[in-house]
Parts: sequence; C-alpha cells; structure tokens
Amino acid sequence: MKKEEKSVIIDALAEQLKQNSHFYLADASGLNAENTTKLRRICFEKKVKMLVVKNTLLRKALEQNNFEGVELMNALEGPTAVMFTEVGNVPAKLIKEFSAKYGKPVLKGAYVQECLYVGAETLTELVNIKSREELLGDIVGMLLAPVRNIVSGLQERAEKLADENKLISERPE
Repeated sequence: MKKEEKSVIIDALAEQLKQNSHFYLADASGLNAENTTKLRRICFEKKVKMLVVKNTLLRKALEQNNFEGVELMNALEGPTAVMFTEVGNVPAKLIKEFSAKYGKPVLKGAYVQECLYVGAETLTELVNIKSREELLGDIVGMLLAPVRNIVSGLQERAEKLADENKLISERPE
C-alpha cells in the first residue's frame, strides 16, 4: 500500500473517531465468510459501523486525534475490527449475543462515554451501561414520580367527595 493510500485511510479513520463518541475494538478473526456476513448485517441493522483495520493505521488515526488511552493502544495487536457507534452499549450487546453463538468476536477494548475499557472481562460492564436516552428516561421518571403521587391522591380525594355528594343528594329529606 502506498503512503498516499495510507494517509487517506488514516484521515478517514480519524474522521470516524471524531464523528462517533464511542468505539469498540474486537477480534473477529476465525469467523468463516458466512458468519462474518451475519455479523456485518447485524452491525448494519443496529447502526454500528464495523471496519477491519490495520493496527498501525488505527494507532496513527488515534494519535492524530490526540487520543491518550495507552491501555487501549496496547490492545492493538493481532486482527482488529473497529465498531463505531452513537449508542454506547449497542456493540457490547451485539458482541455478547454473537459470540455466545459463534465464539467470536472477542472484545479487546472500548472507549465509551469518555472512559476506557480494556479486555474481554469488561464486556458485562459495557452491556450494562445505559444510553443517554435511557438515562434521560430514568431522570424524567424520577421527577414525575412525586407529581404522579400527588395527582393520584387528588383523584382519590375527588372520587371520595363525588361519592359523598352523591350519597347526600340521594338521601331522602
């Protein structure tokens, strides 16, 4: 590969890193063509962009973006697939489900919500990370809970008053 071609690839990877706030590194080697196609299809359906890259080119793209995750840089050995995503836990769930059936891919590391995760043992932790939308939903739910209780109490009181008024109006004089 010529130097110009490498430069274009490095720039494209650096741009992908800028555009996506989360990325995963995985080893998908050893999958046959059929299973690799299945993995790519699932990635596409879940809006995860998967690229198989040369470690040196990815390392240079990370350096170009001033990435300082030395631990993750050290994970760049052997075959590497990069998974770019907008939702932090989607690739973790995908890796967990797919590897349960086919034995691969294996998580090498991830950069999610400005935190580094290195090694396959961090997969469960990554699966349990909530997305921004899930966190907002939890916050809204917590904020609305007291309001719901008040509204529920008022409705119960209004129903009791209505029942009492009905009994009073039906009572013979």
